[in-house]
Amino acid sequence: MIDRSLFIVEDDATFANALSRSFIRRGYQAQVANSPEALNALLATGTPRFAIVDLKLGTASGLECVKRLHAADPTTLIVVLTGYASIATAVEAIKLGACHYLAKPSNTDDIEAAFGKAGGDVSAPITPRATSLKTLEWERINEILAETGFNISETARRLGMHRRTLARKLEKKQVS
Repeated sequence: MIDRSLFIVEDDATFANALSRSFIRRGYQAQVANSPEALNALLATGTPRFAIVDLKLGTASGLECVKRLHAADPTTLIVVLTGYASIATAVEAIKLGACHYLAKPSNTDDIEAAFGKAGGDVSAPITPRATSLKTLEWERINEILAETGFNISETARRLGMHRRTLARKLEKKQVS
């Protein structure tokens, strides 16, 4: 029998429950953790074959969870989901052991497909696209956010902007 154990590390209870139900319908044995501490409790019972980790878990970073999952079992296929996608955090997630990185909103089909692409795709198209100033700003903000453990005040200080200005920028959807 194929191991279909799955840990979902997500602090949004509604989204976590919806994901869990959807994966259970597909034959996975899903368990939910809403924090790094809750993940530690799950890891004490065993390691999963698959994991979905939200990048931002309240004030904690999901990157730490990726690191813990990978350390517990390097064969675990880990997909990072985030509403704060940036090149910097994508690179760090992959370095720490994630097999894929998806921006929200992503559904069960997207996540399951990402598990299947763990080896990479050499035929992925390389498209010339100039990076906009807004995208560069968004990526820099998210890079500093990750460095500071998602501390808004410290991120604003490092970027030289007022905390409320940063909060307003983070409330906006990224425009590519």
